[in-house]
Amino acid sequence: MSAQTVRWLLPKHDYWSTPFAESLLQHLDLQPGLRILDIACGHGIPAFYLAEQIGPTGEVLAIDMSAGQVARAKAIQGPQLPWLQFECMDMRSLRSDLPMFDRITGNLSVMFFRPNRFQTVQGLVEHLAPEGQLVLTFPSYGTFDSLWQSVDQAMTQKNLIKERQRFHDYLNERPSAKDGRTWLEQLDLERVGAFEYPLEVKTGPGQKFLYHPLLRGGFLDDVYECFEDQSLANRFMTDIAQDIAQFTPLIAQRCVLSGWTRASA
Repeated sequence: MSAQTVRWLLPKHDYWSTPFAESLLQHLDLQPGLRILDIACGHGIPAFYLAEQIGPTGEVLAIDMSAGQVARAKAIQGPQLPWLQFECMDMRSLRSDLPMFDRITGNLSVMFFRPNRFQTVQGLVEHLAPEGQLVLTFPSYGTFDSLWQSVDQAMTQKNLIKERQRFHDYLNERPSAKDGRTWLEQLDLERVGAFEYPLEVKTGPGQKFLYHPLLRGGFLDDVYECFEDQSLANRFMTDIAQDIAQFTPLIAQRCVLSGWTRASA
């Protein structure tokens, strides 16, 4: 194995993006010379890996809406892998002058497709070449259900009617593997698949749970946003965090959507 191959392996210290990327790569058909669009690329998981695998005869365009993430990815890249380009772009409205791609990938991407998920997927497929493959990953419906059940029960016990309604609106908005499969089938893709793999997220009680790096700034914030009174939200979540045995093990569902466009007539 060359030094460069070692350099661009998926990082072992990323306990969220890397497991999802591993599930994506399990279903992605990679070969040298492909032209790939990687959406919601963040700081480069798995864009660097993809670029290394397709080699200098291929191209990877990795896009993200966050200018900060793109800048970080470019800093990591430096002069290496010159056939990999990072660009700040909204994947929900791709530029019309973009080329057609052999593969379109998006690790942990579907959550950013709101509010019009189907239309976003449709826009991606429009940039996919004949016999091209789309592979997307996201935490699907069922992720952290044990936690959400505990939150729901606590809201019921405390008679938090408005907060519980907002919470249920959030839960009902989450996409499922079935939803994803339906999108791809409606877009007339072939060999459509939706695959789920469990991932345990380990945490401790109290502050370890409330400020867990894989939960705060994401899933837990969705609960806080159900409250108009943030001091009440803090008290409520502090109570939840005292007894993590009621919802651990905490299991995420890694969903991989995969589908292929038809051959040109």
